[in-house]
Amino acid sequence: MIARSSGSVAVRIEQDVVLARQAVRKLAQDCGMRLIDQTKLVTAVSELARNTVVYGGGGDMDWEVLDEAPRTGIRLTFRDEGPGIADIKLALTDGWTSGGGLGLGLTGAKRLVDDFELDSTPGVGTRISITKWS
Repeated sequence: MIARSSGSVAVRIEQDVVLARQAVRKLAQDCGMRLIDQTKLVTAVSELARNTVVYGGGGDMDWEVLDEAPRTGIRLTFRDEGPGIADIKLALTDGWTSGGGLGLGLTGAKRLVDDFELDSTPGVGTRISITKWS
């Protein structure tokens, strides 16, 4: 697997969520992703970027365009130095929320992508990587 290009987008305030969505939509279009896959990826980005701002206190979204012949993919990593997630299994349960949401953000994002990895340490922060293949 070869990273063709990469970069980073700050995700610190609510407006950055919109910018992250726009950046990923452009990357997905440039990779030739079908509209349905673009929509799934952008929806996952919306959830994870918002969580980065609201629960993580802001952070970054790193992106990579991947080449693994014959397919192309986009890997996104959301990272923050917030309070972390104490119980990852509980956090990945549909309907559970630590805030006022519906409790579908993490699990919904996980269902929308091909690969999903969550690493979190209380008091240190959270890192979530997702990959969508075309």
